[in-house]
Amino acid sequence: MAWTYAVGHLPSLSSAPLPLKLQSQRLLQINSSGFLFLGSQREFKLPKQLHGLRVSCLSDPKAVVVTGKSWDKMVLNSDTPVLVEFYASWCGPCRMVHRVIDEIATDYAGKLNCFVLNADEDVGIAEDYDVKAVPVVLLFKNGKKRESVIGTMPKEFYVAAIERVISS
Repeated sequence: MAWTYAVGHLPSLSSAPLPLKLQSQRLLQINSSGFLFLGSQREFKLPKQLHGLRVSCLSDPKAVVVTGKSWDKMVLNSDTPVLVEFYASWCGPCRMVHRVIDEIATDYAGKLNCFVLNADEDVGIAEDYDVKAVPVVLLFKNGKKRESVIGTMPKEFYVAAIERVISS
């Protein structure tokens, strides 16, 4: 069995036998037979409108959390180029960017350090880099900001910016 959560907007689930709040990305468990488990006590067959629903496996995030206390050491003094995603816990688009950044962290392991910074908790860092909205991805090399990607973009936008920074 794999832990999963729903991605994106879902059709109405009023016909489902149990009330679900998938829009809030509540944790679910789905086995290979297509049965959905909520905890360990209740289960039901997935309704037809959920067949083919894209789900992503939950795993440990690949991007490490950076804070104001660790900023200089992990970002500015890094010998490796650095990607930092500025996010907020309430930001839906940030969750989509998290998944992309985790893929990038895996793809560029050893060539790029990937971090996430909660802009609501570390306002000073966000202000230092003029981050006024989230999500924002900044790329650093040798302690200097080299590229920025504002908003939710396809993975290719981030990869292009990363390649420019790595090759410079």
